[in-house]
Amino acid sequence: MRILITGGTGFIGRKLCRHLDAQGHQLTVLARNPAKARQTLSPIEFNILSSLDEWEPRISFDAVINLAGEPIMAKRWTENRKRTLWESRVGLTEKLVERMTSAQHKPAVFISGSAVGIYGDQNDAVLDETSPFKDEFGHRLCSAWENAALPAEKLGIRVCLLRTGLVIGKHGGFLERLLLPFKLGLGGRIGEGRQWMSWIHIEDHIALSQHLLESPNARGPYNATAPNPVTNAEFTRELAKCLQRPALLAIPAWLLKLAMGEMAELLLGSQRVLPKKALSSGFKFSYETLEPALSNVLAEKVEPI
Repeated sequence: MRILITGGTGFIGRKLCRHLDAQGHQLTVLARNPAKARQTLSPIEFNILSSLDEWEPRISFDAVINLAGEPIMAKRWTENRKRTLWESRVGLTEKLVERMTSAQHKPAVFISGSAVGIYGDQNDAVLDETSPFKDEFGHRLCSAWENAALPAEKLGIRVCLLRTGLVIGKHGGFLERLLLPFKLGLGGRIGEGRQWMSWIHIEDHIALSQHLLESPNARGPYNATAPNPVTNAEFTRELAKCLQRPALLAIPAWLLKLAMGEMAELLLGSQRVLPKKALSSGFKFSYETLEPALSNVLAEKVEPI
């Protein structure tokens, strides 16, 4: 297949590009810095678009996978930062659909990113793809992100929306930020630790993307989360156990809110999300529970980025 990927040099994108290249697909990566992209994704072969304006109507793709977006936790959520997060997700997705509209050959499938943040803070409620939402910034951002992709359906394109949880893997993601303090014995729960964390091993995320790519009946939202979410306290205990370190400290919720402002909702919010549609479609997770997932990632040899 001829596949266009946005966000191909990111944490998930790097792994996905290598996986698809190994399967013999012809990849094109949207990258503002072509030289950096080639260095990051070496040694795989791929084409580059430095701007979506380069996607001329005569250029055809069989599939588009949209993973682009500024890192959600990189900076405090000022109004300017919110606009940047919005434009990098919603604005880019709208431009992708515009390019698809102009294309002489329409892609058969459009897999577009989203996140479990679309559900908002839901405490202990068990959530699947049909669950209602709670209105807050994370929900509004993800909802607009998904709504920007859906018009592609009117072009006869199959649209799948990947509502991604916390991705566990090497060389990036939220786990990378936790390893140093936990290895130093400075890790601990966040707040009371009762908030639910919906997670997924990066290999399962890649496999689910491929599953949706190849399943002609797959469409709409899919929760990209393992079948067994855990509370923050459970995650903390398991990570400390895998690293053979104590995890006795705790970060008070009030201190987190003071330091991070509105962005603290990412760490204090609770989403107990189940991958109902993925399981119903026959997808099999390699890592259904947290302990094997963490053990696998922490035991991996370091591979080149």
